[in-house]
Parts: sequence; structure tokens; C-alpha cells
Amino acid sequence: MRKVYYSLMRNPFIAPPFLAVCAFAAWVGGESGALAGRPVPQASLKGASLESHEGFTVSALPWTDAAQYKEKFPKKSPFAGGVLAVQVEFRNDSEDSVRINLERIRLTVQLDDEHRQEVASLNSEELADAVLKTKVKDPTASRGPRLPIPVGGGSKGGRDKHWTELQTDAQNASVPTSVVAAHSTVQGLLYFDLQNQFDLLQSAHLYVPQLMQMQSGRALTFFDIDLSRREPR
Repeated sequence: MRKVYYSLMRNPFIAPPFLAVCAFAAWVGGESGALAGRPVPQASLKGASLESHEGFTVSALPWTDAAQYKEKFPKKSPFAGGVLAVQVEFRNDSEDSVRINLERIRLTVQLDDEHRQEVASLNSEELADAVLKTKVKDPTASRGPRLPIPVGGGSKGGRDKHWTELQTDAQNASVPTSVVAAHSTVQGLLYFDLQNQFDLLQSAHLYVPQLMQMQSGRALTFFDIDLSRREPR
């Protein structure tokens, strides 16, 4: 039986010839987009996975290289503490603002053939706790099947200046707002504590389930982005 662990859990006749050609190319492109049912997305995050429908595009790029963290985290890197940052971009090409429930976004990972888990994102305080808490290796730990990634219950002690610096860096780099105005883009980081099990990204998906158009009140279809299928950098 397949088990799932929860962490709470898209005037023409006299025009110059070259203008006529350009107009025809634009018409063909428009017809192709109409036949596809949605505009062809253009990723601004180089190498990102993306999904696009209903005038909305979500792009996601996991930061799997320590060098990617240096600019945003000059002193203490979340990556060194077992926490993954995922750079996301929300692009709204519609006429209505869209609200995203950031707290419901999950990183879905496959633990083994029969077990998968939905990992909740961390806020800046939870990230600082996860990275700076003392991690003790269990010498009796086996190399058998993976256990579910621990969630919650992290220590909140030791909140010194180092904790404050990391929390501030994480807050500054995170997604700044849950509302994406019409014809605009919002970009930032989401954080997931993978307990250094970064190889789980080989089968990971970013699940974005709750998006709502603010004026019409219409819910958008969820996004389920395969992070293993990224474009080449």
C-alpha cells in the first residue's frame, strides 16, 4: 500500500513587404498560442522549471550550489544547515490580481518506492531555528529505508545576534508578498528543511495549491511543478 506523509501537512495593401512579413509572423504566433489554450511562457529564472495556465506562471529553481547562497546569506548559509532554498517567480499576465496562500505551498519528495512526504515551507524564524539548532548524529542509525523528515518541534533557544542576522537575511530574501497584481511579477525564496537529504530533489515537485483571483473570486487550478525537469542553464 502506498503511504503518504503530510507535514501539516497554467493600410495593408501598400505596406512595405517586410512589415507584411512581420505582421504574418505575429499572426501565426498568436494563432499558435490560441490553439495551445494559453500563452507560451518565458522563464526569467534561467534554468527554472515552470508551469503556466489561466494567465498565471509559476517558475521554480532549487538552489543546489552553495555559491548561490553567498549574496543573500553572506555569513551563515541555510544550505550548510540542511535547508534548501527554492527561488520562485509568480508572473500574472491576467487582468485580475491573484492572491497566493504561501503557507500551503509544499515540497513533495519521494522517500522510497512506497513513501512520499509533503514538506512545509519555513518562515524566516523557523529557518533560523532549523539552521542554528544543534544537530547530533545518531551513531546507531542504519542505512536502511529513509524515515519521514522530522517536522516542527525545533528548539527556540539560543536566539542570539547570529540567529537575528540569519533570520533577517532570510526575511529579506523571501517572497515579499502573497498578492501578485495584474500584469506584474513577484519573486523571492521559499525554504524547506530537508535535513541535508538533497538527493531527494531527483524526484521532487513544488505544489502550489491555493491561488485566487481577487476581484472575481475564482480559484485557479493548482500548480505541480516537477523540479527534476529543469531547463539547461
